[in-house]
Amino acid sequence: MQLGTCVLNLVLIFSLLGQFSGSVSESSSSTPQAPICSEEDRASLLSFKAGISQDTSQTLSTWTGRDCCDGGWEGVQCNPSTGRVNMLQIQRPERDDETFMKGTLSPSLGNLHFLEVMIISGMKHITGPIPNSFSNLTHLTQLILDDNSIGGCIPPSLGRLSLLQSLSLAGNHLKGQIPPTFGGLRNLVQLNLARNSLSGPIPLSLKTVINLQYLDLSYNLLSAPIPDFIGELKNLTYVDLSSNLLTGKIPVSLFGLVNLLDLSLSNNKLTGNIPDQVGNLKSLTSLQLSANLLTGHIPLSISRLQNLWYLNVSSNWLSDPLPVIPTKGIPSLLSIDLSYNNLSLGTVPDWIRSKQLKDVHLAGCKLKGDLPHFTRPDSLSSIDLSDNYLVDGISNFFTNMSGLQKLKLSNNQLRFDISAIKLPTELSSIDLHANLLVGSLSTIVNNRTSSSLEVIDLSNNFISGHVPGFVEGSSLKVLNVGSNNITGPIPVSISNLVYLERLDISRNHVLGTIPSSLGRLLKLKWLDVSINGLTGQIPSSLSQLTSLKHANFRANRLCGEIPQTRPFNVFRPVAYGHNLCLCGKPLQPCKKHGSMGQ
Repeated sequence: MQLGTCVLNLVLIFSLLGQFSGSVSESSSSTPQAPICSEEDRASLLSFKAGISQDTSQTLSTWTGRDCCDGGWEGVQCNPSTGRVNMLQIQRPERDDETFMKGTLSPSLGNLHFLEVMIISGMKHITGPIPNSFSNLTHLTQLILDDNSIGGCIPPSLGRLSLLQSLSLAGNHLKGQIPPTFGGLRNLVQLNLARNSLSGPIPLSLKTVINLQYLDLSYNLLSAPIPDFIGELKNLTYVDLSSNLLTGKIPVSLFGLVNLLDLSLSNNKLTGNIPDQVGNLKSLTSLQLSANLLTGHIPLSISRLQNLWYLNVSSNWLSDPLPVIPTKGIPSLLSIDLSYNNLSLGTVPDWIRSKQLKDVHLAGCKLKGDLPHFTRPDSLSSIDLSDNYLVDGISNFFTNMSGLQKLKLSNNQLRFDISAIKLPTELSSIDLHANLLVGSLSTIVNNRTSSSLEVIDLSNNFISGHVPGFVEGSSLKVLNVGSNNITGPIPVSISNLVYLERLDISRNHVLGTIPSSLGRLLKLKWLDVSINGLTGQIPSSLSQLTSLKHANFRANRLCGEIPQTRPFNVFRPVAYGHNLCLCGKPLQPCKKHGSMGQ
């Protein structure tokens, strides 16, 4: 979903940039020699540079010399006919987490009167408000200030930028309401204000922005009902209002948007039914209505959505009966999530089992009996059937699931020996916690699975045997085998789990000492070895685990000084309780002479 959003964003931005650069190239061919840049523009840019105290991108280090239009000033582009700056583009490269700028947006940028494109994106630590002077940039067609740390309210004066086609202020710390003045942005095609702290209603004045194609207001604090007028913006192809505080019913008018490709209203407080008119969205590819308060039935009309590939209506109050989708209904469907509604499916419906799906999520749907048999198992990538009443059927379940990556069957009544199963080689996450499983842990953790598995949760079962040795090259990030019957020591080779972030072996019968090699797991954030039979000291090498947020050593036979470094000396005392003779902060001081005791 995020990939689709990014692609649509880039298409809109670069199509506008293409128009812009085309006009520049025409001017370039008719001008024999470009003049040097305007002194006023140069001064404005240098004022912005002076307001940036740190620049790891090294972009601003190229801003030297008299001519800001000679191509040497990175991110700056000029009109070759006039020598006026018409484009400022400073962006963090994709997948680059090290690049940032620290400072503020200088009001002097508002003096770049001929600026058509301003992109200052992904700099992370640019703070302060959006200057009111930006409203002077009347030639601006693109204003992209996303993924910084800009705060304050959005200046209402930005509504005067009548030529603006793309406005993105996403991923900042903006608060207050969306300015009603944005109704004056009649040429706006893209509006992205996601991931801020904006509040209040969606302003009715936006109904005049009739050219709008892309609207993303997700992850804010917007309240009140979704206004009907959004259904009148007939050019919309993308609408994301998810993760807000929106109330009321889903407006029927939304289902008149025949060009709509993507609709997300998840994580709000919407009530009422899913309107039957949803079947009118002939172009729709993705529908997300999860985590609301929706009631009634899933309408049969969704079977008319020929292009729909992603359907998520989980975590609502939707009830039986589930519509019987015809064989040719929803032909493009790849991903379905009906989890955690008021559905009593009993078995997985035939129309779901027989489709060539990638993701099937039916957690908490009151499934009973054996695990389902999928007609097209080779296409499956993610299965979630947790929180049901499934009891058996594991022997043939994985047959031909060559592409399976994530599996959740937790909190069922599955009773089988894990030694009898052979996991798909591509599996990266397996969660079987809270079942009735027996067998040896080495069936799941072995040389064959170590390179692909990242998450293993087998907690709350009856698994026995030793914790197996771990080979180099493991990708494991989460290992949770708590509340089982595991015996033996923690292997020294646990240090090979260099990516491990969470380790839970609590409530077992693990013996021996805590290996000092555990201190090499520098990414570890969660450690729980409580309620076992561990002896000896807590190794001082664990003081290297500076990322640790939670640790529990309770109810073992440990003795000696707790590592007197953070975070071990500031964890709550209960994390060390019921041992033989642990001492040092946060417990009582260790005795300097003689034997130590509690």
